[in-house]
Amino acid sequence: MAQLVTDNPEKSRFEIHEDGALAGFAEYHRSGDEIAFIHTEVDPAFEGRGFASQLARAALDASREQKLAVLPYCPYIRAWIKKHPEYTDLVPTSHRARFGL
Repeated sequence: MAQLVTDNPEKSRFEIHEDGALAGFAEYHRSGDEIAFIHTEVDPAFEGRGFASQLARAALDASREQKLAVLPYCPYIRAWIKKHPEYTDLVPTSHRARFGL
């Protein structure tokens, strides 16, 4: 089964789909050159299959490609960055202590 992560700017969220079905999303608020991740959710029918991790990686990779500063208000995105320190540089140095990074 194929998963696809896309940015849905009309809904201000990255979405992950499996075979056309919405499996989860990461909501954000974008302002200028910053993107604040607010909430990540995976449908219970898709839990335990790594969808949230795929979603976080894709959203953060897209943020890097667009040269956006990341503000990880979402506890899942924040924890994911802690587990993958190669993404810490996306969070501005002046904000890292605020997010425990």
